[in-house]
Amino acid sequence: MKYEFTTKMWQHNAPGGWYFVSLPMVISKEIREHLKWQEEGWGRMKAAAKIGVVRWDTAIWFDTKADTYILPLKAEIRKKTNLKVDHNFQMQVWV
Repeated sequence: MKYEFTTKMWQHNAPGGWYFVSLPMVISKEIREHLKWQEEGWGRMKAAAKIGVVRWDTAIWFDTKADTYILPLKAEIRKKTNLKVDHNFQMQVWV
C-alpha cells in the first residue's frame, strides 16, 4: 500500500536524539487496522520511503504514546534531501 502525505521532521528530545517523521494519524490508523499482523517486535513494520527523488528501504515503528507510526531518518537521508527540523515536505511510504 502506498501513502503520500505532508509532514515535518522532528528530533527526539534525548541528547543526540534520533530524527523522525510521524505518519498522519488517519494513515497510521488504517495501517494498524489492516496490516498489524505484519508487525515484528516492538511494533516494527518493514517499509520503503521516498522524499523527492531519494527512495530507500526502512521500517516504521508504532509509537504507543503518540498512537501513530514513526519513521527514523538517518543522517545520510537528511543530507541527501536537505531536510530541516519543523519544515514541511512531501513524502511517500509503502508498507
